[in-house]
Amino acid sequence: MASLDAQLAIIKRGCDELLIETELRDRLKTGRPQRVKAGFDPTAPDLHLGHTVLINKLRQFQDLGHHVLFLIGDFTGMIGDPTGKNVTRPPLTSVEVAKNALTYTEQVFKILDRDKTEVVFNSSWMDKMSAADTIRLAATHTVARMLERDDFSKRYKGNQPIAIHEFLYPLVQGYDSVALKSDIELGGTDQKFNLLMGRELQKHFGQPPQCILTMPLLEGLDGIGKMSKSLGNYVGINEPPNDMFGKLMSISDTLMWRYIELLSFETLETIRTWRQEVAQGRNPRDIKVAFAQEIVTRFHSKAAALAALADFEARFRQGEVPENIPEVSLSPDGDGLAIAQVLKQAGLTASTSEALRMIEQGGVKLDGVKLGDRTLVLGKGGPFVLQVGKRKFARVTIA
Repeated sequence: MASLDAQLAIIKRGCDELLIETELRDRLKTGRPQRVKAGFDPTAPDLHLGHTVLINKLRQFQDLGHHVLFLIGDFTGMIGDPTGKNVTRPPLTSVEVAKNALTYTEQVFKILDRDKTEVVFNSSWMDKMSAADTIRLAATHTVARMLERDDFSKRYKGNQPIAIHEFLYPLVQGYDSVALKSDIELGGTDQKFNLLMGRELQKHFGQPPQCILTMPLLEGLDGIGKMSKSLGNYVGINEPPNDMFGKLMSISDTLMWRYIELLSFETLETIRTWRQEVAQGRNPRDIKVAFAQEIVTRFHSKAAALAALADFEARFRQGEVPENIPEVSLSPDGDGLAIAQVLKQAGLTASTSEALRMIEQGGVKLDGVKLGDRTLVLGKGGPFVLQVGKRKFARVTIA
């Protein structure tokens, strides 16, 4: 068993805040395995690397001998977490939640030890709560307390509607900690209010309050917003190896260190050595390759990582167009088709607005030449080789 200081060093690695460290020290001194909880609402069918920041930390707790509770918020997912939202988020249906939850349970064991993980669903206790129980739970906090949340406060001051059910979300998440008797709860920095709610409700119900560990939100591939499937800046853990590798190689040299800090299992000493080597002139690309291979190996295999590197080298370092790229045939709108529509319909961008943005940013090539005219209309003919970013290709015919 690692020393107390060594355990705390592992636990605190990459974290934003630990509340309250003296309490956690006292808990760890007992030698009792701690009940460590993290909740995930199944709002989308796939987990991405942003989710794994918390899941990696759960794995570290497992390796230290603690009991991990992987909580799937199938009940809270139907409420809709208002965190960071400036409008009421539409709740998911029970069918959508159940379908997404199934994929979570399949994917999470790419990181967590299946034999040491307890998967729980908050519907198992919330479905049993009566209307009277819910009212009693709501009575534990005031509207003024809820409005201390930054997003609620901004919406209230801006005369934007806040639905009553949104106030229930932090209460239900907090009650999850009561139901599970959690000792430690993990969450993103945007979840701090909800995590503290768990502490308060545990006190109310006569339980020792949980310690809280918040982790930073991982930026997406663009280095701007947090990683999100809706923003298209994500790396899914179920993506094909070549796509995963290519996406990770596309991040900036600055963002690379952020990803390594939050996602790599390399030792802090190794990462410090890498930083020193880059400062002394080593090409950051070498570090990025090592990191990308680590991630692809984790979610696929070593062989897949090596093959992805070879594919990347052939496509980008040597400037070659991949051999097997999608071939798409599109119907013209009149005599041709606007380039933004071509990119969208060929599956190279999620929308025409994204297509126009990529053109403006110089991220689109037509037959190997950077495209700068967002008003371009491709006439009948082809095939045209279109490239968006460093990874996406299509051979398009308009006929």
